[in-house]
Amino acid sequence: MAAVDLGASSGRVMAGTVGPSVLSVEEVRRFPNGGVRAGPVLYWDVLGLYRETLAGIREAGAVDGIGIDSWAVDYGLLDERGALLGNPVHYRDPRTDGVPSQVAAKVSDRELYDVTGLQQLPFNTLYQLVSEGDRLDAARTMLLIPDLLNFWLTGSIGAERTNASTTQLYDVRARMWAVDLASRVGIPPGLLPPLRDPGTVVGTAAELSGLPVVAVGSHDTASAVVAVPASPGANFAYISSGTWSLAGLELPAPELSDAALAANFTNEGGVDGTIRFLRNVMGLWVLSETLRTWSTSDLPGLLAAAAASPGLAAVVDIDAPEFLPPGDMPARLSAACTATAQRLPSERGAVVRCILDSLALAYRRTLRAASSITGRPIDVVHIVGGGARNELLCQLTADACGVPVLAGPVEAAALGNVLVQARALGEDLPDLAAMRALVRETQEVHRYEPSARDDWDAAEARLAS
Repeated sequence: MAAVDLGASSGRVMAGTVGPSVLSVEEVRRFPNGGVRAGPVLYWDVLGLYRETLAGIREAGAVDGIGIDSWAVDYGLLDERGALLGNPVHYRDPRTDGVPSQVAAKVSDRELYDVTGLQQLPFNTLYQLVSEGDRLDAARTMLLIPDLLNFWLTGSIGAERTNASTTQLYDVRARMWAVDLASRVGIPPGLLPPLRDPGTVVGTAAELSGLPVVAVGSHDTASAVVAVPASPGANFAYISSGTWSLAGLELPAPELSDAALAANFTNEGGVDGTIRFLRNVMGLWVLSETLRTWSTSDLPGLLAAAAASPGLAAVVDIDAPEFLPPGDMPARLSAACTATAQRLPSERGAVVRCILDSLALAYRRTLRAASSITGRPIDVVHIVGGGARNELLCQLTADACGVPVLAGPVEAAALGNVLVQARALGEDLPDLAAMRALVRETQEVHRYEPSARDDWDAAEARLAS
């Protein structure tokens, strides 16, 4: 299979092989991604992504299928001819400033959560669409990024459920579009395309010799969670760690309690009807922006210096809104420390240690809250995605959470992508348990045991005060 995995900072095409006791992926093409500012607006270069996707699939050689996953919430609008009405806008663009309060005047937070089960984030698709205003008049269809690329490949219009569930326009219990909600906030329900389950064969790509295109778990986290190598019956939590970190539990049904609403947890659809009960954590974005500000790519050297720096010397709320937009992260970290009567050390290694300590502290808060709200214990934390390579972060997470961390696979999103494709194309993988058994059998995982070297309780209290 060709697995197209599009992240917020880079995209790649992986060639994947699945069979009895066989599961592997190999990168065949990688390309940069990120915002393109044109005038006052931050866009995505979706045409460039499509060009690179086609080139990567061709470089993958003889494959049996194609699947695309990407980040969530962003979309393209099509007119009545199926033509794209302008480049998709980046979720970090400030166009939704003030929009959540406008929506709250029409639909209360409690009602919105009761229907969609979604975490309140200013860039949710609902808020982005409301911010479009009269520009929606020319639109006939809204397609999230993987669905848009699938449409260009096959001509078939639809919305895969795991990604649709991130829009705040999806009824998480009925598993349908929340059309009444859309109407109440001024979004024409006709914009919402027919829904598809992950594993549906969308159509064939005429431009690529008629290859079948499969709707995988097209939210990259949904694909990544498929490849979490959890043992049957384990009380596990997961962290899909990349530009964003998504930390939480896998549930059989949504958790819509007042406690879940107050803690701002989200209920997103997973493969095979599961629920990803999780919260977005700012993730390695802060670290990557820090390196960009310093004009350095020496991450190994900085991580070694961070490991040698005192732990928990300074911590910040890594989820604070000032860390969301691009910019000078070291200056923002310093300001956040000053505001909480701390001093950010000047050494670069110590700054990186502050970021990683703060991220591990955010993981601890999030997973303890998830466990408390659901009544489910956590005996092990699985870290998948690019963050699984960061040995210091993995050890700090084990220390902060007080339970073992199993790190890997790094290529979880691509592996989950090809597993769902393989099942759709006839491989004997009847359920998530079978897929995860194959992941455990074939993929390398590193174990980190917790230590009690640092006082995480005191750091948490210091930040809270």
